[in-house]
Amino acid sequence: MTETPIAQIPGIRLATVPANIKNWQRDDLLLIELNEGAAVSATFTQNAFCAAPVTVAKEHIASGNIRALLVNAGNANAATGERGLRDARACCGAAAEALHIAARQVLPFSTGVIGEHLPLEKILQAIPVAADHLDGAGWEAAARAIMTTDTRPKMASRTVEIAGEQIRIAGIAKGAGMIQPNMATMLAYVATDAAVAQPLLDELVREAVQASFNRISIDGDTSTNDACVLMASGATGPLLGDPRSPEYERLKNAITEVHIELAQAIVRDGEGATKFVTVQVRGAASSDEALRVAFEVGESPLVKTALYASDPNWGRLVMAIGNAGVEGLDVEKVNIHLGDVQVVEAGGRAASYTEEAGEKVFSEPEFTIAVDLGRGDCSEHIWTCDFSHEYVTINAEYRT
Repeated sequence: MTETPIAQIPGIRLATVPANIKNWQRDDLLLIELNEGAAVSATFTQNAFCAAPVTVAKEHIASGNIRALLVNAGNANAATGERGLRDARACCGAAAEALHIAARQVLPFSTGVIGEHLPLEKILQAIPVAADHLDGAGWEAAARAIMTTDTRPKMASRTVEIAGEQIRIAGIAKGAGMIQPNMATMLAYVATDAAVAQPLLDELVREAVQASFNRISIDGDTSTNDACVLMASGATGPLLGDPRSPEYERLKNAITEVHIELAQAIVRDGEGATKFVTVQVRGAASSDEALRVAFEVGESPLVKTALYASDPNWGRLVMAIGNAGVEGLDVEKVNIHLGDVQVVEAGGRAASYTEEAGEKVFSEPEFTIAVDLGRGDCSEHIWTCDFSHEYVTINAEYRT
């Protein structure tokens, strides 16, 4: 298996155009066309205020035979009521007309400011232009078109050999803030030219998301518009329908790697982020318990501001662990390492610990906070970042 530049995925074409959704000079509308017979699966936000395009996309994907995706940046079309739903459906209708398919075969997606109506006429005018410019080489342009507060496009790709055929995988994502699991405030689109049976694809996207996008947090806020879509065009190789086959396992591993790379890219590009931190929790009684502790540490504003200051204030770490609601936690069994430096031993400051050693770790751009609860054999990890002055500035000025 090798990493490759973003290449064309047989059976999938893309186009980006400027719809001028905001006052910017850039492409902000993405159209993706899939060949007949492609399989599509997705996961969506669990936010109760899910956006209109999420509602429509859920309806359409349930009917199957998806042939196109339409994505706009700059406007979330969330908390927009019945008009928002009408606008999302109108966008699907326009894309369907341009591609000569049914409206229910189009999945709509939006990202941007919540609570504002789509500039519908601008988008409707731009869709036929996009349809006229579809080709297979537009992955980098697609990654740029879906950006909002992102500072750089997020892309990943792999190739893997299956039954003597080179199978390609390509993925793009956007997201930099309002990031929290189940999904995260992000959009992600991963495609392969492999042929995958629909039930396997449904399971694969869930497993890949659980290992990637549901392991990241920027600020603990779940967006209204999150979605991750996995597309299998079926243009290359045999149909994979046995989850126990080595061919499927190789494809699954490669697709999961792409998801993880994209998820980590989102954390690295967290609004104003200067640190990329892995929070590893071992010795937990269950996986859920380990994740609860990891997210409590990784999402604590006090921990995250200490990360930004390169201040190894380990009191904030034990505070966060204690707030995780672990029933019957014996604090005298808790140990914490910052990288290779032990800071907490048996629930108190380690005798070998020095502030200088802790500061050296906290000053690095990437490091691990490892927590051992001393309760069991389960372990989990998440990826997070720091809170900086720039994070506050970006979000304070988000609508200006």
